[in-house]
This record gives sequence, C-alpha cells and structure tokens, in this order.
Amino acid sequence: MRLALLVAAVLAPILLTGQASAQKLRPADVDKLPSRLPTLTASYGSDANQVGDLRLPDGLRFGKGPYPVVIVVHGGCWWKGYATRQNTAALASRLTELGFATWNIDYRQVGDVGGGWPGTFQDWSAATDHLRVLARSQPLDLGRVGVTGHSAGAHAAMWIAARRRLPAGSEVSSSDPLPIHAVVAIDGPPDPTSDLAAFEKGCGVPAVTSLFGGTPAEQPARYALGTPQALLPTGVRTGLVSASIFLSPASGQGYVAAATRAGDSAALLTLQGTGHFEVIAPGSPVWPQVEAFLAETLKVPR
Repeated sequence: MRLALLVAAVLAPILLTGQASAQKLRPADVDKLPSRLPTLTASYGSDANQVGDLRLPDGLRFGKGPYPVVIVVHGGCWWKGYATRQNTAALASRLTELGFATWNIDYRQVGDVGGGWPGTFQDWSAATDHLRVLARSQPLDLGRVGVTGHSAGAHAAMWIAARRRLPAGSEVSSSDPLPIHAVVAIDGPPDPTSDLAAFEKGCGVPAVTSLFGGTPAEQPARYALGTPQALLPTGVRTGLVSASIFLSPASGQGYVAAATRAGDSAALLTLQGTGHFEVIAPGSPVWPQVEAFLAETLKVPR
C-alpha cells in the first residue's frame, strides 16, 4: 500500500499539468514511476537482453511462501530501443504488493542480434522455463503460474500461455513448456494480423512484419505458430484489457468469442477515455479497474 500511495503522488502532477484529461502518459513517465528493488536479477541466457527481475512478496504479510508467480512482459512494438523491463517495473511491483512473486523479463527485440523470428519467441520460452531454475532456491509455487504483458508484451504473454499447443519440432516449440494457468493481455493484440496496419501505424515502424520476417501472405507458417488466437484452445483462463489503442474492443470481443467457442474461459475489460500507458500505471484513474481485473484473473487457488 505504501508503494501504491507513492506512485499516486508521483503521477498526480503528470496527469494534471496543463491537461484536461489523463491520457497523456508517455513511456518515459511510466519508466520513472516508483518500484520495489528486485529480490534478485538473473540471466536466463548468455545475451545481455536475456535477463529478468524477480520480486518476492513481503514475508511478514504473506508468509514464507511458496508464492504464486506472475511473469511480466513489457511492450515496445518488439522493437529495440522502445521499451525495457523498466516500463513494467511499477506494474510488477504492485503485483508483488498483492502477494504474487513477479518475474519481469527483458528479451531480444527486432534490431538486437538474434531478435525477431525465431529468437524473440525463443527468449519468451526460455525466460518462462527459467522459473524452474529460480524455484530451486526461491519460494515459488510453479503450480500457480500466470503471465501478463502490455502492448506488444500482451501478445507475448498470450503466446507464452498458448505455446504448449505448438507442434513438436517447430522452430519455436519446447519439449516441456512450463504450464501456465492464467493470462492477462493489457491493450495488445492476441492476433497481430487483425489490426496489423493500425498497430504498425501506432508504432511508427513495421513492427509486425519485422517480427515475423514478412507479411502473413509471405510467412503463413510463422504467423500460424506465433499468433495466440490461432492456437486456441489453450486451456488457460484469459483476460484482455482494451484501452482501444492497440487492442480494439472489436478485436477483444472477437478473441473472447473464439475462445469461448473453443471451450476456454475468457473475459474482456473495456476502458473508456484513457491512454495506452495509464493502464499499467498504478495510481492512474483507471488503475483500480485494471488491478481488480488482474488480481481476479491471475488468482489461482492452491
């Protein structure tokens, strides 16, 4: 609670200075929000981008664990220089205050050596499965693992949740993927092909086609493997948050309908009159709705 109040105090002047609305947060504003120091920072590979921050809940409030875990994936159009795990540090910190251990990861993006297809996807897998290594020395409950991501990281989060559905032997499949029990995608695409032009316009770079190495017509096999909606049913409880920026309400509703038809549990939270970064900023006007949705969706009973 102390951190949440501090974040709100930091946000107040940003949201109010010269603005009639609260839709003006920039990535740099979110990067500067207060966050808890990680319990530890660990590498899951040899590249400098293959690293994550683990935060553990307060043992006095939540006991000694083992704790449910949430993997947190930042956005940034999958594009080098747009965002790092600092952009989701405040989000991860707040989830830790709610009793979740969080594993906030970086990964190779387009423009990094090895980024794009298939390296970016392989990093998401490696970071997820590295929780097994961390659990050898940290009080993590690998029977209660969720994942959340923002913007392009929302696509990553949903893909992490769905990757058990990948065919064996593909470039991006794993032999024993860590099971995921719940996922929340925050204002990002479950199907990058559905809003491809709008997403790339918003990014200002050819984000989708660069990630996959071509258009859907040019690389149909890659899109089939890298599109979470194409991998339904996932068997994972799913929540989507639409701020109408990089996940339109129509696309969110389309995913929920497809998931429900496939037998999955899925729900959509549609927010009005907000911006793309307010939805990951504890203390923003819409944050209470996002926090409640995250907490309910990611909660996994013992």
